[in-house]
Amino acid sequence: MDYKHRIADHILQHRLQGKGAILIEGPKWCGKTTTAKQIAKSILDLGDSAVFENAETALQVNPSVLLKGEPPQLIDEWQTLPALWDMVRSEVDRRQKFGQFVLTGSSVPPSLDKIRHSGTSRIGRISMRPMSLWESGESAGTVSLGDLFDGAALSPQDSALDLQQIAYLICRGGWPQATLLEGSVALEEARDYCEAIYKTDIHRIDDVRRSSIRTRLLLRSYARHQGCAVSYKRLSEDIKENDNQSISYETVSDYVEALRKLFVVEDMPAWNPNLRSRAVIMTSDTRYFIDSSIAAGVLAIGPQDLMNDLNTLGLLFETMAVRDLRVYADALSGDVFHFRDANGLECDAVLHRRNGTYGLIEIKLGGNNLIEKGAATLSKLAGKIDTDKMVPPSFMMVLTAVGAYAYQRPQDGVYVVPIGCLKP
Repeated sequence: MDYKHRIADHILQHRLQGKGAILIEGPKWCGKTTTAKQIAKSILDLGDSAVFENAETALQVNPSVLLKGEPPQLIDEWQTLPALWDMVRSEVDRRQKFGQFVLTGSSVPPSLDKIRHSGTSRIGRISMRPMSLWESGESAGTVSLGDLFDGAALSPQDSALDLQQIAYLICRGGWPQATLLEGSVALEEARDYCEAIYKTDIHRIDDVRRSSIRTRLLLRSYARHQGCAVSYKRLSEDIKENDNQSISYETVSDYVEALRKLFVVEDMPAWNPNLRSRAVIMTSDTRYFIDSSIAAGVLAIGPQDLMNDLNTLGLLFETMAVRDLRVYADALSGDVFHFRDANGLECDAVLHRRNGTYGLIEIKLGGNNLIEKGAATLSKLAGKIDTDKMVPPSFMMVLTAVGAYAYQRPQDGVYVVPIGCLKP
């Protein structure tokens, strides 16, 4: 089976040049192990029950044998034996060489009491998410975010994706295995993922017995609030209003934390720029799944359901767009934030690089009215930024689901880019 190259390939290679070990974190099935295998010279596969049992015995008898593989050695599902963390850290100190180990895991370890050291300066971390449209081959990649940051001119670029295809891609998600399949078979991958969360993963994360029914209800509420800054209290109220079930604030908090440890949810922090006005900036995180297909799966909807409900389609498109922007931000040494002030001014995404440059992005399905609305929001926010204290935005973009082509508006300089054109 052909390997589809990932943005994380280059990030991993780069980080191993300056760290003794790298931890790849992310949800299960997102391709962490497969990516690590592209560079690993030896493997300790703790996901294999026989290997795990032998490793448990070795920890008691001769633990050093576990780290004798040729570097870089891949230690897959390391969190099942948390004691390996300190062993790797110590071995990195002993060898005094970079690029020795790659650790992968689909959850944080259930028990942190066996980990004595943080691994700071010895063990670096990178995140992996499900595949972006550019990685899976659905985006033509004719518009580069890096080029926009560099001030490159944008000539009109064609987009090949229509709304029906966007609806399908939302529901299929970026799971590597699903990208190799077609039609209804590909859609089953996300549904199976959701079932695994309900039935096994939510319990295995920390050996706490949680209700599958409550997990399902919470995920449905999360799906209804994608891109919204709602509190745990509001999620609890929403479950009672929509599903006629009662779940306490404390239970919601506990379950969300477990889902965060499983990398099922990844909320977006607020951006705090210097503004000319004294408007209060809202600091609450906005709610997102790691992939739009999880929202579709827990709501039990498919592509045609989304085509019949454009409001929900727009909601879940935003989740998919945020996923792609986060993947691209990793390649550009940046992070993705949202902006909202007390006066109601909101910006869906701010891609802020570590060198201080940033781009303002509104996410819309498409169409002239929505594009105009998005462009107006971007111009208003850009006008509020105090450019005496920080640089102006490198670009402003309305990121759309559909559109005949990507272009730059002459009246305000805002780029209009269909997601099927975008790459890092």
